[in-house]
Amino acid sequence: MFWQKDAETMPRAEIRALQLKKLQHTVKWGYDRVPYYHNIMEKAGVTPDQIQSLDDVRRLPFTTKADLRDNYPFGLFAVPKKEIVEIHASSGTTGKPIVGGYTRHDLDVWSDCVARVAVAAGAASDDISQIAFGYGLFTGAFGLHYALEKIGSMVVPISSGNSEKQIMLMKDFGTTLLVATPSYAVYLSELAKDMGVADQLQLRLGLFGSEVCTAEMRDQIEKNIGITVTDNYGLTELGGPGVSGECRYRNGLHINEDHFLAEIINPDTGEVLPEGETGELVITPLSKEAFPIFRYRTKDIAKITYEPCECGRTFARMNKVVGRTDDMLIIKGVNVFPSQIESVLIQSPHIGPHYQLILRKKNYMDNLEVKVELIDGSLLDQYGALEKVAGQIRAQLRTVLGLDCKVTLVEPRSIERSTGKAKRIVDLRNEPNA
Repeated sequence: MFWQKDAETMPRAEIRALQLKKLQHTVKWGYDRVPYYHNIMEKAGVTPDQIQSLDDVRRLPFTTKADLRDNYPFGLFAVPKKEIVEIHASSGTTGKPIVGGYTRHDLDVWSDCVARVAVAAGAASDDISQIAFGYGLFTGAFGLHYALEKIGSMVVPISSGNSEKQIMLMKDFGTTLLVATPSYAVYLSELAKDMGVADQLQLRLGLFGSEVCTAEMRDQIEKNIGITVTDNYGLTELGGPGVSGECRYRNGLHINEDHFLAEIINPDTGEVLPEGETGELVITPLSKEAFPIFRYRTKDIAKITYEPCECGRTFARMNKVVGRTDDMLIIKGVNVFPSQIESVLIQSPHIGPHYQLILRKKNYMDNLEVKVELIDGSLLDQYGALEKVAGQIRAQLRTVLGLDCKVTLVEPRSIERSTGKAKRIVDLRNEPNA
């Protein structure tokens, strides 16, 4: 199924020609209307008329999250505030939030991009769609809401939290499509089982985003409540969800290339990498009026392929994000991503999907403790069995990570739950008594 088939099945040559035309417009738009971009292009010795090919995007300086915060709140807007009809923003947990503005044109493009992602995954006009993202400045809930309304789905905007009521409404309303973070979907799937209603739900499809959804986490959700889980990708800085998403074949996330130009770079050198190599994802939106951005460094680690998909879409595909350059942990000289640890943990039949990575410093060295919940709390009274499970997990982690770490098994439901992104990392390295 397609939302805009002509666009989603364009030949590669037409995609590239359209991208160049829109890139040239976007660069001139930002250069003429945003003093920040005018100044950094002047410093780099770049003018809009020098963008003559898609490769010329490399002439443009990168934009980082720090640049966006430095121009808080409206310093990067390219239109007067009277033309802005909606504002969204990141959480701002590590400083000032990233603020994005939308014109009416931007909202229309955004909802079409997310509609493409939803329809590619299998969403349809007869779905009853329950949105368990938090509503507010966060882009996720509104992006999926607008798109699902656009395709004709009945939308249940329950927001996040109140989990027992979430399950009740799923059952009573006959919800068929769930929108949530993967970690919250895992929790809801566990709760549905505990309430004895998992087999009474009519859920068939999950549209999950906002955090990494590993294959193991996907399998856990599908096993618990019998739905097909799909992943979609977007960032507040890029306009929210709708940058890319999985089709029913789940063989990579289709990038909406007529609206986004994607590159993969070496995160250390900034060098653009060849097709198929893994590196940091860099995105230039091509259709934004209010909030143009040049070469945004997402800090997400991914790779891209341009091979056509079985579904018929010709857009490039990115693989699932495997980690972030800013959530990578360096423990005793070893690069560790939380997703690597999660892939090991969820394979154990004795433990649940909820875990925390606790960092401490001992004798001037960083140490990692992996705290994970048991499925059956009675195992805590069986010392031998407990030690065996912990030892098996520790050995598997050592094989995957090349690093020895402490494994602590705790009671079921003792790790704090989140209705949004799960808090996986607890950094105690600067705490004197940790």
